[in-house]
Amino acid sequence: MHKSRVIIGFLGTQLDQPAKRGDRWSGWRPSIAVCQQPDLIVDRFELLCDRRHEKLAESVVADIRLVSPETEVRLHWNQLRDPWDFEEVYALLHQFTRDYSFDTDREEYLAHITTGTHVAQICLFLLTESRHLPAALLQTSPPNRSGKDPRGVYSVIDLDLSRYDQLASRFQAEHQEGLSFLKSGIETRNKAFNQLIERIEQVSLATRAPILLSGPTGAGKSQLAQRIFALKRHRQQVAGPLVEVNCATIRGEQAMSTLFGHVKGAFTGAAATRAGLLKSADQGVLFLDEIGELGSDEQAMLLRAIEEKTFLAVGSDEATSSDFQLIAGTNRDLHQEVGKGNFREDLLARINLWSFALPGLAQRRDDIDPNIEFELQKFTTNHGRKVTFNKEARKKFIEFAHDPSTLWKANFRDLNAAITRMATLSPGGRITIDMVDEEITRLRASWRGSEKPDSHAATLRTVLDEKQMAQLDRFDQASLAEVIKVCSQSPSLSAAGRELFQVSRQSKQKANDADRLRKYLAKFGIQWSDISAVNFS
Repeated sequence: MHKSRVIIGFLGTQLDQPAKRGDRWSGWRPSIAVCQQPDLIVDRFELLCDRRHEKLAESVVADIRLVSPETEVRLHWNQLRDPWDFEEVYALLHQFTRDYSFDTDREEYLAHITTGTHVAQICLFLLTESRHLPAALLQTSPPNRSGKDPRGVYSVIDLDLSRYDQLASRFQAEHQEGLSFLKSGIETRNKAFNQLIERIEQVSLATRAPILLSGPTGAGKSQLAQRIFALKRHRQQVAGPLVEVNCATIRGEQAMSTLFGHVKGAFTGAAATRAGLLKSADQGVLFLDEIGELGSDEQAMLLRAIEEKTFLAVGSDEATSSDFQLIAGTNRDLHQEVGKGNFREDLLARINLWSFALPGLAQRRDDIDPNIEFELQKFTTNHGRKVTFNKEARKKFIEFAHDPSTLWKANFRDLNAAITRMATLSPGGRITIDMVDEEITRLRASWRGSEKPDSHAATLRTVLDEKQMAQLDRFDQASLAEVIKVCSQSPSLSAAGRELFQVSRQSKQKANDADRLRKYLAKFGIQWSDISAVNFS
């Protein structure tokens, strides 16, 4: 079925004017010229006009009727206060698309983007791209200098066709490049992590609002903050530097001076004026790692600096200005810290607009393989020596890394340290299975050494191995650890049973405490002899 062709466009208050001298047909007038194209039959022209140019509109309508009698012209009057005001023009066109009865089954639409202010042309493009205006773009141009035909030329751009898809693919490629950059080029496989990085990339490039990165120590918060800054710098979104500080290192009297600066003579030892880190980050990015370590006074000053872009240096009565984007890092639950009175609720509300929780390595075991390759490549780059695993060694280390009982307490720092140690000691650049065994023993010993002596894990390790512990729920770990402690301090199985079941045994006619305890321990593969000699005193 043949579709009627409908053009939607603005009256060109400059371009559609007739020539001031001579024949009015001698100059190029786009709204009229488009109706003169022999291979572009226009059935209807929806012409958006300002009431202030009513006489010009009527003249254009009359001339279109002369050159294209089959074209129906409909005038849509408006009264724009400022045709260069983006918000006003966009609102006008958006309302037009809502009120207009589009019939795409019977009509095809062309949005004429040659006339109107540049703002109007941009708004027409945006509404066409978003499909609020179900049209292709119509672009007209005057004839070249040697041409005598006033009709000029035209081109139709369909944003749904491959030409625009190629343009869109360039943006997608740039997007993928940004994602890869934030992940240090590592082809991560964890779906949840990849989605997280995609959202971080989107937010980082769309706003200068504070970003909060939470997660355990070693999860990569500092590296990610550096990558976010580098990405923004590459896209020319920041002009200033990246200023980094771990807040745990500036606690005490010097914290205010370090962050906000001081004037000469502000306190004993202040021999010269100091700008402070917030001022140094002007027009750039300030990364405050472990922000939960800040004192209450520093938190209050930081809140003002974020909201007002000004703060007072120590000893100064004049406000200092600094416009920076804040990225904060923490391994604490700041909501819990607010409940304990350690962190300001209003500051958390201000920095929690964009909050991203980075998972630890144990929650991203499917990303261990590509990270091993990354660490090996980094070692090669830093030391100029290529190192690889032999087949058996790699298989054993991968199995260990993926085992649920492998804790990875320091997360990627543990992995980096392990690869660095094995690579450094590798004979001939080959990591052997003996070296893997040695490293596994070293890692497990370091994790055990970091446990508190009275922790559940330390207690359980007296009778269970790592694999057995990894199969226990936290509930079972807590209850079993308490049972083992009582058993280790009791002279017999019956005595331990009496201690553990002292309430429930009262309701039984025959309290066989030893048998109940023996059956409980057997559920976990433990016998009385396994723990009777353990001493927790």
